[in-house]
Amino acid sequence: MDCKDWIADFLASEPPRSKSLVVTIFGDSIVPHGGMVWLGSLIELLAPFGVNDRLLRTSVFRLAQEGWLGAQRDGRRSSYAITAPAMQRFAHAYRRIYAPLTHRWDGSWTLVINGEGALNAAERSAVRKELLWEGYGVIAPGIMGHPAADAAVLDELLQRLGVAGKLFVLQGKALRQVCGRPLTDLLAGGWDLSAVADGYRHFLTRFAPLAAMLQAEATGTAPVTPEQAFVIRTLVIHAYRRVQLHDPQLPLELLPAPWPGSQAYELARDIYLAVQASAEQHIDAALQKEDAAAPAVAAAYYERFGGLA
Repeated sequence: MDCKDWIADFLASEPPRSKSLVVTIFGDSIVPHGGMVWLGSLIELLAPFGVNDRLLRTSVFRLAQEGWLGAQRDGRRSSYAITAPAMQRFAHAYRRIYAPLTHRWDGSWTLVINGEGALNAAERSAVRKELLWEGYGVIAPGIMGHPAADAAVLDELLQRLGVAGKLFVLQGKALRQVCGRPLTDLLAGGWDLSAVADGYRHFLTRFAPLAAMLQAEATGTAPVTPEQAFVIRTLVIHAYRRVQLHDPQLPLELLPAPWPGSQAYELARDIYLAVQASAEQHIDAALQKEDAAAPAVAAAYYERFGGLA
């Protein structure tokens, strides 16, 4: 089996949903080029995945309805761009995906406490949903916490939900003078990491053979084409982000060892580095077919995975 066969097998056995795939391509490929793409270019980028024109139009229409994309027309042509509110969420999510696993624990916990009557039912539901997505666990009724919270991200989240100033937000450590339970015990009730670990193991099983094929083809006479490199880069990020965005991003010291997420990150990085330059050739060509002045990739792109060669 070569990379071409691997791609065909993956798309046949685990075909990505078109709407979710569009989100992956926007985040991984369109955002570094300014966040806007003409529909014709998007059609060309999705074609190798078996997503036809009709299915793509339905997907971008739904994403526009949900506020992720904004549409514009220029004569008979349409373009789509990530909306300003969605761009913040894209940027945060994709920082998580490409960032090295360096979370360390200083022994403290960030707690978000809902005081009596502080939030209405809709606000409580929205806060809980967003904090769970950010990796917070339920410590006790009305209390959610995380041992490695990003204060800036938490503040942005509370501002966006319109609940800033309505919740108690504090950071605490165990008192050494008091004989209490270790704070690491909070993990057992707040997080179930088994599904995340299983997801990472599946990723490793599925993509490890591809990494070996890429290494072999790089030294052979028939390296992957730019289109194949783009498909591989997209599929590895699509599969990795589906697991990684459910990972609560706990500090390394608090994770079971060996943690498969560390291996999955290294594998995703290795595959990405192997194909990213060739994939960019395909992306540039697709964007420039509809717009000769399409922006080149931004400098921030080269910071992914700790630095792209």
